[in-house]
Amino acid sequence: MPHLFDPITIKGITLRNRIGVSPMCMYSYTDGFSNDWQIIHLGARAAGGAGLVIAEATAVEARGRITPHDLGIWSDEHIEALARMTRMVRENGAIAGIQIAHAGRKASTQRPWDGGKLIPPDAPLGWQVVGPSPVAYNEGYGLPHELNLSEIRAVQESFKAAARRALAAGFEWLELHAAHGYLIHSFYSPISNQRTDEYGGSFENRIRFMLETVRAVRSVWPERLPLTARISGTDWVEGGWTVDESIELACRLKVEGLDLIDCSSGGGVAHATVPVGAGYQVPISEAVRRGAEIATAAVGLIPSAAQADEIIRNGRADVVLLGREMLRDPYWALHAAQALKQPAPIPAQYLRAF
Repeated sequence: MPHLFDPITIKGITLRNRIGVSPMCMYSYTDGFSNDWQIIHLGARAAGGAGLVIAEATAVEARGRITPHDLGIWSDEHIEALARMTRMVRENGAIAGIQIAHAGRKASTQRPWDGGKLIPPDAPLGWQVVGPSPVAYNEGYGLPHELNLSEIRAVQESFKAAARRALAAGFEWLELHAAHGYLIHSFYSPISNQRTDEYGGSFENRIRFMLETVRAVRSVWPERLPLTARISGTDWVEGGWTVDESIELACRLKVEGLDLIDCSSGGGVAHATVPVGAGYQVPISEAVRRGAEIATAAVGLIPSAAQADEIIRNGRADVVLLGREMLRDPYWALHAAQALKQPAPIPAQYLRAF
């Protein structure tokens, strides 16, 4: 079996190891434009030895941002600034990925450190949120406008255009954000989708929005580059989305040309009881990987090198994505290599320290 520091090739892309930087919102941008902060933040983790660096949730339209300070890719004008960042990541030995996203009914909020509250549609920085049904995420969140059929098509075209721009900006790994209660997840979860048309009700109808969006993106994203998606493997509530449904969805996505499923969970139901603990989402990755026979990424409280290595060695995932640990230590991958006694991609400038 492979281990954490074995390379992995998916389509025409080879990661130097199985360690990735999970997409993490920084809420640090103006009008969606990448800036020096993102270059420093992600460039440091590429220099720190990660094989894959995925840029945070990047909005496919302005109303798809979580906050007014989110990263964006809804305009051709965003391409040049993003290209500066992808060059930095690539020059430091990692593959540059991007997560394209639409926040749906969880949009138009303050940054977490500003309180995270709803910004009303009539406020200077606020806007009307949208979703599959007029069901708010929780008290204090906006009541979404129910997308009609022509509006659904327009959003899907926004994902398609975002994928085209991501390619132009130099990204070589594309992930659709279909988790955490954001727009795509809110369509496939029965908790947030109360529609009675072809996009609601049955499992087949609820996954329709995602499958059509994947097809739209697949039509412009090169076959030689990995196309992936992050899903919420379970809503963690009775009557919500389940792991078994995730396995079936993964089977359908594999047919549509997806190469890997990034297995997260929750985020769609405010009152869910989530059994948070070290590696608590890894069983979802393992179930999807085995059930759908598709590559997966494991994510969520994977603190140690030994634990990450075990996940790969035992076939529970093909890639491990790290969030909090990468925030604490940009050089996590180099330190993990030392702990596991594996060769490390140490920059020549840092050799004296290692």
